[in-house]
Amino acid sequence: MSKTVNQTTADERGENDEPEFDEAAAAAAAQMGDFADTRPAKNFGASFKRLVGLFAPWKWVFALATFLGIIWVTVSVLAPKVLGEATNIIFEGFVGGHLPAGQSKEQVIAGLEAQGQTDFAQMLSAMHIVPGEGIDFYRLGQTLLFVLLLYFVANAIDYLSGYLLNGVVVKAMYRLRESVEEKIHRLPLAYFDRVKRGELLSRVTNDVDNITNSLQQSLIYAITSLLQVIGVLIMMFVISWQLALVALVMIPLTGGIFAVIGPKAQKAFSGQWKATGKLNARVEESFSGHALVRVFGREQKIRAGFAEENEELLGATMRAQFLSGMMMPLMMFAGNISYVGIAILGGLQVASGQLRLGDVQAFIQYSQQFTQPLAQLGSMATTLQSAVASAERVFELLEAEEETPDAVDAPALVPGPGKIEFQDASFSYDPENPLVTDLSFTVEPGQTVAIVGPTGAGKTTLVNLVMRFYDIDSGRILLDGQDTGELRRRELRARTGMVLQDPWLFQGSILENIRYGRQSATDAEVLEAATAAYVDRFVHSLPDGYDTVLDEEASNISAGEKQLVTIARAFVANPAVLILDEATSSVDTRTELLLQQAMAALRKGRTSFVIAHRLSTIRDADLILVMEAGRIAEQGTHDSLMAARGAYWRLHESQYEGAHDDGDAAGDAAAAADAAAREAPHAE
Repeated sequence: MSKTVNQTTADERGENDEPEFDEAAAAAAAQMGDFADTRPAKNFGASFKRLVGLFAPWKWVFALATFLGIIWVTVSVLAPKVLGEATNIIFEGFVGGHLPAGQSKEQVIAGLEAQGQTDFAQMLSAMHIVPGEGIDFYRLGQTLLFVLLLYFVANAIDYLSGYLLNGVVVKAMYRLRESVEEKIHRLPLAYFDRVKRGELLSRVTNDVDNITNSLQQSLIYAITSLLQVIGVLIMMFVISWQLALVALVMIPLTGGIFAVIGPKAQKAFSGQWKATGKLNARVEESFSGHALVRVFGREQKIRAGFAEENEELLGATMRAQFLSGMMMPLMMFAGNISYVGIAILGGLQVASGQLRLGDVQAFIQYSQQFTQPLAQLGSMATTLQSAVASAERVFELLEAEEETPDAVDAPALVPGPGKIEFQDASFSYDPENPLVTDLSFTVEPGQTVAIVGPTGAGKTTLVNLVMRFYDIDSGRILLDGQDTGELRRRELRARTGMVLQDPWLFQGSILENIRYGRQSATDAEVLEAATAAYVDRFVHSLPDGYDTVLDEEASNISAGEKQLVTIARAFVANPAVLILDEATSSVDTRTELLLQQAMAALRKGRTSFVIAHRLSTIRDADLILVMEAGRIAEQGTHDSLMAARGAYWRLHESQYEGAHDDGDAAGDAAAAADAAAREAPHAE
């Protein structure tokens, strides 16, 4: 079964190696999701505090935005008061124009009271009128121009404040993405073994994007909304404390609404983003294994699983959107109740001469300005809950246990010929199930070591330990006498080249994919490696030759051609230690014979580990390690192991039983080609 560097679980943990689609296991895994998703959500306050902490480097920007917000509130709360004065000029000028000229205001009021028009007289007592004079249009024009200036300044300040805060959000999310990217490179391979790629991608992309969008919608207006509530409340009390008390009725109403809906919305958003991650994992898994799904006729099962998880996401999204959507209408309803009370009481106060008409108009505007930021804060609260739900998932990734860091005083890797020594090395994925136990052997420089054995014996685990993809539990692994556990991983892996059974190529030209093995390689060195690996044999038939751009899955070349490119990449790397994990399994017979020659040239002068299932391909190995249950059952050359008639002999006989003659013929051909390659001049 094919294995990649971070997918050793099936082979090396003793699981079935048959290419079956385990529906029950897949369904269970899909329901479990990521290991972290089964844990309860963290405390909202703690998560929110950590989210706010992301903006600590830009405290001065928040201070400036707060200062601008104070100016904006001051200007914006003055505008209704000034506009109310314009209303007073119009209304009082109209009333004054219909009163008899030549009398004072007091005389007019006294005359009305004498006529029994007490209510009208009380209303006039609060007005600033001159009987017989109409509307003062000059004063009205000045007032309106001042209002326009106030609104212009307020909008300009609001834009500047929003621009600054929006920039902070973008920069903070940029750093968060950097942190996530750096974290991924510090995680051990064990993390990727147990977390689905789709789930991981969902956290890195969807959740971070949701945090960005949510904060852009809420953080930018949070400061100004809070300041606006304070400023408007002050102005309302200045105009009329009775009306202000009526307006304050909505605060406990909105508080109760948020207390009831808020926690439910938070839970709903957590479920929504968890369901999104599960669905992404399902989609990624289905498309990456689309061919296998079709081969086993599981399209209907996949569609059913997708439909089920899509339905789950739909339900979670509908619940989250329903709860968050309720917040604004309910708060507006509470505001309307307050508005009706203000209109009734304000009208009575105007009629009784306690307030001027323009003051009531200004107060109604203030009540709307008071309701709007409260409703915005409620809407922001639900949006923020969605952001915190996503932030928790990202923080779980950032809190995942990291790979043990290299020691600060780690010794430098001393160049050497590539001698590998295992000294009583032991390793297990699960402490209760030992895998590799007390493993000891030595590989001399330039030797080719073949590793064979049944499924789950620990073959790929062994080479992963050489690369320090996993650290051993006890014992030592030495490279030219240096303990690999004490070396820096980057230096250790720079000395090692690997060709996997499943070739990995990225979206780019063939030339770039080959040069990936060593970025400093010249074009001539890349072409030399391509020729040695027989890439040059097919590349000229492609539209753009070496500049042909491979698509995302490198599907525009065959599986065998992909493997040839990865082998050319290993040539360019020029490593001291070479690991070949069934590297020729996906090529045709003729190409395999050619590759045997290329591999012989590649292995010459290098310490090589070859994991093989076809024993015919490793007959000429200097040392063959036969592994069983994580230990070396036998070691020796092909001839000595066949003569011993032990575990290797049993593997050999079982492999060629029923087709012994044909198998030996093919094996002899491969071995002959390999031997010829070793003797050929170009192999030097």
